[in-house]
Amino acid sequence: MNIHEYQAKAMYRQYGIPVPKGFPVFSAEEAEAKAKELIAETGSETVVVKAQIHAGGRGKAGGVKVVKGARAAKEVAQDLIGKTLVTHQTGPQGKLVQRLLVEQGLDIARELYLALVVDRETRRVAIMASTEGGVDIEEVAANSPEKIVKVFVDPAVGLQGYQVRGLAFALGLEKPAQKSFAKLLGQLSKLFVAEDCSIAEINPLIVTGSGDVLALDAKVNFDENAAFRHPAWEELRDLSEEAATETEAKEANLSFIQLDGNIGCLVNGAGLAMATMDIIKHYGGDPANFLDVGGGATEEAVKKAFTIILKSEAVKGIFVNIFGGIMKCDVIAKGVVGAARDLGLDVPLVVRLEGTNVDEGKEILGNSGLAITAASSMADGARKIVDAVKG
Repeated sequence: MNIHEYQAKAMYRQYGIPVPKGFPVFSAEEAEAKAKELIAETGSETVVVKAQIHAGGRGKAGGVKVVKGARAAKEVAQDLIGKTLVTHQTGPQGKLVQRLLVEQGLDIARELYLALVVDRETRRVAIMASTEGGVDIEEVAANSPEKIVKVFVDPAVGLQGYQVRGLAFALGLEKPAQKSFAKLLGQLSKLFVAEDCSIAEINPLIVTGSGDVLALDAKVNFDENAAFRHPAWEELRDLSEEAATETEAKEANLSFIQLDGNIGCLVNGAGLAMATMDIIKHYGGDPANFLDVGGGATEEAVKKAFTIILKSEAVKGIFVNIFGGIMKCDVIAKGVVGAARDLGLDVPLVVRLEGTNVDEGKEILGNSGLAITAASSMADGARKIVDAVKG
C-alpha cells in the first residue's frame, strides 16, 4: 500500500525525523494562503510546490517547482492541479494531480540517498545509502553500483551503532552531521518495524548549510499483510491513485494487480500465478494481470474474477490455470462456464485443470457447448492462448 509524500512526512514527524515545514493543499487559493503562512514563519520567500501522486520521477516530469513568493506558488498550483503527470513510473497514461504539498525552501549543501527495505534473500531489513541523492536509485545501481552501501539489520539485535557509524563515514558526513544522521536513522528504523513498512525511503536526504540532516522527500509503502494491525491505514488510502479494478478485487477478497499485457490470467495460488505469467512471456505473450482467486474460491468468486479481468479493453484472451488441492476443479469449471455464459465471453478461453475432481471439472467444460479450449499442461495452455491471441 502506497501513501503520499505529505502523509509519509507526517508519520516521520511523529517519530522525530526532521522534515521541512509544509502543508498539503487541494486548490491554488489554498496553496497561496499556506505559502504566505510559511513565508511569515520561516522568513524566507522561497517555497517549493510538489505534486502529490503515487509515483517517483515527479521532478523530471515538472511536478516539483521552486518559486519565490506566495503569488508564484498560486500560479504553479493552478498549472499543476488537474494536470496529468507522466513519469517513468506512471506509464504513458500518467497520473492526475489532485493535491499538492507546499513547503519551505531550504539551504541544501549536499543531497544523499537513504532507504530501508525488506531483503527477502537474507530475511532481514536492508539499509541502503548513497552519496548520489536526488537521482533515481535504479540509475545509480546500473551506472555506479559501487556508490550504493548496504548493511543488513539482524532482527534479534536490531540496528547497531557500528552500522550507523559505518554508513555515516561512507556518506562522508562531518562530525556535526553524523550525530543528526545517527538519530534520524535510528528513528527511521523504529518507524519501519513498528509501522510494518515494506520500504521507507528518503531521496534526497539533505545536509543543510548549517550541518543539519533532514528528509527533503519521503516515501513509505506498507506491507498489506499487516493491515489487520493498522486500522488507521484505511484513512491514508487514496482510492483515486489505485486502479478501480484492484479496489473492486480487494473488496471481493481476490488478489489482483493490473498489468499492461493482453492475456488475462485466472489462477489459484500466488506462486502458480507468477509462474503462469512467466510461461506466457516465455511463449511470446504478455499477461494482462496477476489474479489469485485463492484456495477456497466459490463459483461466484470465479465469475467475479472474470468480470474484473474483462473490464480491461486490452484483454484479448483468458488463460485459466488451476491446480486443485483445497480448491476443487469442478467448482472452478462451474464458475468458468457460468461466467462465460453470463458475460457473453467473446475472446479465446483456454483452461488447464489438474488436481482434485479434475475429471468432473473437465466433463463440465466439455459438456458446456461453449468455445473453451482445454489444455493438458501449463505449457500447453500458455502456447494455446498465445497462439489464439496472436492469430
